Amino acid sequence: MTLRVANCSGFYGDRLSAAREMVEGGPIDVLTGDWLAELTMFILAGNRLKGRPGYAPTFLRQLEDVLGPCLDRGIKIVSNAGGLDPAGCAEAVHELAARLGLSPAVAYVTGDDLTGRDLDLVNADTGERLDATPLTANAYLGGRPIAAALSAGADVVVTGRVTDAALVTGPGIWRYGWTPDDLDPLAGSVVAGHVIECGCQATGGNYAFFQDVPDLAHCGFPIAELRADGSAVITKHPGTGGLVSIGTVTAQLVYEIGGPRYPGPDVVARFDTITLADDGPDRVLVSGVRGEPPPDTLKVAVNVLGGYRNTMTLVLTGLDVEAKARVAEEAIWARIPRESFDAVDVTLAEPGLLRITVMDADQRKVGRAFSAAVVETGLASYPGFYGLTPPGNAAPYGIYWPVLVPAAAVRPRVFMNGEELPGEGAGAFPAPGEREMVRRGSAPVDGGRAPASQDRDDPRPTVRVPLGRIAGARSGDKGGNANVGVWTDTEDRYAWLERHLTAAKLKELLPPLAGHRIDRYELPGIKALNFVVHGLLGRGVAASPRMDPQAKALGEELRERFVDIPAALR
Repeated sequence: MTLRVANCSGFYGDRLSAAREMVEGGPIDVLTGDWLAELTMFILAGNRLKGRPGYAPTFLRQLEDVLGPCLDRGIKIVSNAGGLDPAGCAEAVHELAARLGLSPAVAYVTGDDLTGRDLDLVNADTGERLDATPLTANAYLGGRPIAAALSAGADVVVTGRVTDAALVTGPGIWRYGWTPDDLDPLAGSVVAGHVIECGCQATGGNYAFFQDVPDLAHCGFPIAELRADGSAVITKHPGTGGLVSIGTVTAQLVYEIGGPRYPGPDVVARFDTITLADDGPDRVLVSGVRGEPPPDTLKVAVNVLGGYRNTMTLVLTGLDVEAKARVAEEAIWARIPRESFDAVDVTLAEPGLLRITVMDADQRKVGRAFSAAVVETGLASYPGFYGLTPPGNAAPYGIYWPVLVPAAAVRPRVFMNGEELPGEGAGAFPAPGEREMVRRGSAPVDGGRAPASQDRDDPRPTVRVPLGRIAGARSGDKGGNANVGVWTDTEDRYAWLERHLTAAKLKELLPPLAGHRIDRYELPGIKALNFVVHGLLGRGVAASPRMDPQAKALGEELRERFVDIPAALR
């Protein structure tokens, strides 16, 4: 017996037709979708301040296509599109259903919103204390409130901030009756949820070896066939584009993670125990995942208004690009002093893009006063002057601030058709703080062998090739940190990678990382290494002045770097 959990959204803005494709493309039991990135909560807060919904309205557009067929076929719908207003989203679902002549049982989960609470705003990553009033503060809930809603008969479950994997763990608890002591099945469901949460990234989207992916333009969304023991087969509907392979699943496993212990409200999943195996065309079995009791704290995503920002980008061509950049800066700062802003970031990126970002608490100072000053230099600057950004107003930016709170201090609540379910919604399940905790370290490990020593130990002849010819990579954001996951396809290649690609070597290959602390973690079961680059994204995606604020391209930048590898591994 399996529970077929499908995904139809990996972010706020994903393909609208995906829900219909998943319902019509083959049998599924649960339709899920993830709308809430860390950045999304700040976007929704801005929408709410402007009088717009605090939830993701695109969910309703998708639901309009599939609500009737899902009710007819008994397909449950679970979504975190409730964002900052799960109750409002649930009410909108009721209104949509009434317009369609349908009467679903709609549940929503609350309790994650801690805005207004007296929180100890100590950054969980850096230890810094924030003295500001949160714009949003939402705890990451787990799967048990979702399971309680489904057990009470909900056809549609709308949540606010839950972990991305909870959209799979919750249905798993509902179907298989897992208790808090069923750590391995819970951990397996977390891994399955992590694989499918980002939609097509599990089926060939954004894949390092994209040339191996057939019909990527019509990439199918993923399905996790979840079993009672927590193992799962990752697949997609037949006849859709894309690819499900050990490589595409591995790529998603190393996306936006930290160490091998992956903590959550329901369980700590051990990513260093994962086993992957082919299970037929476009089918990969994920098994062997071990679990440990969850921590007695919950992560809270806090967003505060950081101020205002503006960016102007100039193009530098021809000879003497660095000299031209100096001239451009001198001309700009002569008109509006650099030191007048709270923060300034100037980046000269290849192939000759000069990107200047200014930040300040004063909206007017970084608005047209700045952008007009840049434009004023247009006839008195470097030869070939032109820009990519017209003069514009400043935009607000947010600061992402992760903090921890005692799990026992957070009370999930579940409402069905407007009425609260008894027992705090989650039934008789004990809170994480009431369980016996396992205290184990998750210290980063590094191969520690210097590349030169490694090369002397390996007598085989070498060739100089881009790293990406033998290794894939995927990178992303985790608050103010970035992660880069690197994997290979054979034991020999992984043995070389494990010895060669140290944190120091990563800094050598990517010099902009030199000033950052980098932790390396080994995942030999999936032939992968994961690097966490601390502080690369500053105060989070919304505040980062980087051209690539989510570090999505960092892995590909690494793959293009040349390294000396044994010729036999090529």
